[in-house]
Amino acid sequence: MTPPRVPLRVLSYNIHGQRDDTAALAEVVRAASPDVVVVQEGPRRFRWRAKTAALASSFGLVVAAGGLPSLGNVLLTSLRVRVTSTRCRRFPLTPGRHLRGAAYADCLVDGAARFTVAGSHLSTDPAERPSQAELFKRDLAAAPHPVIAAADLNEEPGWPAWAVVAQGLTDAAVAADRTERLTYSCADPRRRIDALFVDPRITVRDYDVLDTALTRRASDHFPVLVDLLLPADG
Repeated sequence: MTPPRVPLRVLSYNIHGQRDDTAALAEVVRAASPDVVVVQEGPRRFRWRAKTAALASSFGLVVAAGGLPSLGNVLLTSLRVRVTSTRCRRFPLTPGRHLRGAAYADCLVDGAARFTVAGSHLSTDPAERPSQAELFKRDLAAAPHPVIAAADLNEEPGWPAWAVVAQGLTDAAVAADRTERLTYSCADPRRRIDALFVDPRITVRDYDVLDTALTRRASDHFPVLVDLLLPADG
């Protein structure tokens, strides 16, 4: 008998600090109807709590974790998802560089399947990225439930930091045979630098990079939308 599986829709999105068309941004996310949104470049400075709550409300979701403690990485969920615990990390600062971090949430969907969702945004500096990837990967390895990890890695498949994070996990684009779908930039798509990885126990049903007139107005990155099947508890 096949064990029961629980569907989950996850959207990973670098929203460019909400510096573009925020109405288009909200419309994109609402139309996708995700259960979980992993945000990069979300609110992280003055009044970040209120801004994060407003962002979640514009998407029709609630705040799970992140913001200033994770330096702009934010996890949002629908009411299908119950968040049981959260944590944030800041990567060590290299002088003269931008601060980076990660957010994590342990979750239960439909009261039937547990998972850990993680979001991060690695440095644009190739010298910094591998050590940040190692810390992110260490946290993923310590997660108590099957992992869903989404990140703007700022590099492409096969590069050192990407390889560190991907080890032992399933690249959703590879699983769906959609590696040709580029995520950056909306003005001139040339690179796949936004990734979503899952525990091998999780099935990738579908994967897409949403390239529409709205997404080209909403941010400088395209959003990554993935449909998953999670193993049910017990």
